[in-house]
Amino acid sequence: MGTFQRTALITGGATGIGLASAQAFSKAGYNVVLTDLEQKVVQDAANTIKGPTLAIKLDVCDQTSIYVAFEEGERVFGQIDVLHANAGVSSMKRALDLTEEDWDFNFNVNAKGVFLSNQAAIRHFLKHQNKGVIVNTASLAAKVGAPLLAHYSASKFAVLGWTQSLAREHAGDGIRVNAVCPGFVKTGMQDREVKWEADLLGSTPSDVFQSYIDQTPLGRIETAEDVADVVVFLASDKARFMTGQGINVTGGVYMG
Repeated sequence: MGTFQRTALITGGATGIGLASAQAFSKAGYNVVLTDLEQKVVQDAANTIKGPTLAIKLDVCDQTSIYVAFEEGERVFGQIDVLHANAGVSSMKRALDLTEEDWDFNFNVNAKGVFLSNQAAIRHFLKHQNKGVIVNTASLAAKVGAPLLAHYSASKFAVLGWTQSLAREHAGDGIRVNAVCPGFVKTGMQDREVKWEADLLGSTPSDVFQSYIDQTPLGRIETAEDVADVVVFLASDKARFMTGQGINVTGGVYMG
């Protein structure tokens, strides 16, 4: 199964942006190490990818689980060249209604998961003397604090700060670290958030969904593929002089 192709490892890869990223990497000629929390779910997702793909159960909050995934990817494909740290969660409440459990749930996956997976990737790149690439999934909410998502925004701001710091530390090793900041992306996560927001605001899911489109200058809802194509670009040599960036992929919702 091993080849001389480059290999990308994707966390949170069974659905949404992660799966779109895996499919885009495969189309670009990469081997894919697809990871997510449940083996059957990630294997079913891997079966939709045409190129060489390895499905692995991985919990981004568990350091051992992450290192096992890198070791298995290395065994099958030789080495990992790109990490797309995409695993993420959300919940929605007013700031004063948040509990410690809400805060910890978001930070453990969104921030700690990026921290642990990025560490593993850097160590793997250095071991192989590989000028590897990391792309972290941040968010529009990493650029502008989002009402009802204060804890989620805080966790994504952390991702962006970590991305910039790590990029500066390892630029001398030839390792690039960037982030994508998606906007209103049509995924299962968004479907849940639309319902939560409607309940909290006394609105309807259809009105909330339309408000997302109304806030988007390009006039449509964002797709996972819109984000995935930017992830693959950032991993490519075409982005060879880009590091420490948080690239907005929002359809113009945020232009800063």
